[in-house]
Amino acid sequence: MRSSAPGKPAGDPAHSHSIKLRLRDINQLFNSMDPSPFIEKDLDSDAEEFIVGWAHELSPDAPVRLRIYLDQWPAEDPTEMIRQAVHNYFAHRASLTEMEFRRLMNQGRTSLLIGSVFLSGCLIIISTLLSGNAATWAVMLRESLTIAGWVAMWRPMQIYLYDWWPLRRRGRVYTKLAHMPVEVIQHGKG
Repeated sequence: MRSSAPGKPAGDPAHSHSIKLRLRDINQLFNSMDPSPFIEKDLDSDAEEFIVGWAHELSPDAPVRLRIYLDQWPAEDPTEMIRQAVHNYFAHRASLTEMEFRRLMNQGRTSLLIGSVFLSGCLIIISTLLSGNAATWAVMLRESLTIAGWVAMWRPMQIYLYDWWPLRRRGRVYTKLAHMPVEVIQHGKG
């Protein structure tokens, strides 16, 4: 499998970026271990990595097309089958990413509830039992409870500040790839 960077096809500003793959035959595009029919097959991991990698390099709003150049053209025109298989694969990946996002948000809510209850408990203990005590042990316990309470908030803060947006970006890329134009060209004729 040989591949090249996205190019800008002349005369088609609506799809300004092309991801080009040159394959020996259509079997190189699909995972050989997947027994599913072609339109339900997983893409080969190298092909997927290349396509997704270039799609991530482009602006999220930049339209993209996939051009597949085949050295060995099959007896029947494979264009529609390949187009459908690529679209099905990336639509499935988009739905899996959406499920992963929902699970992450559920985990965030649960973590936030647990962290908030724990932090509140620590602050209540500090204010009711340790507020007037100036002994060294009381100061150490007060500081330890304060730190422990805020550490309990670390995971929900990580989820809501950092973990969700890479999933959203990946989901948008998969959705874009699930709808991109796919061209299959006999190498040497396009």
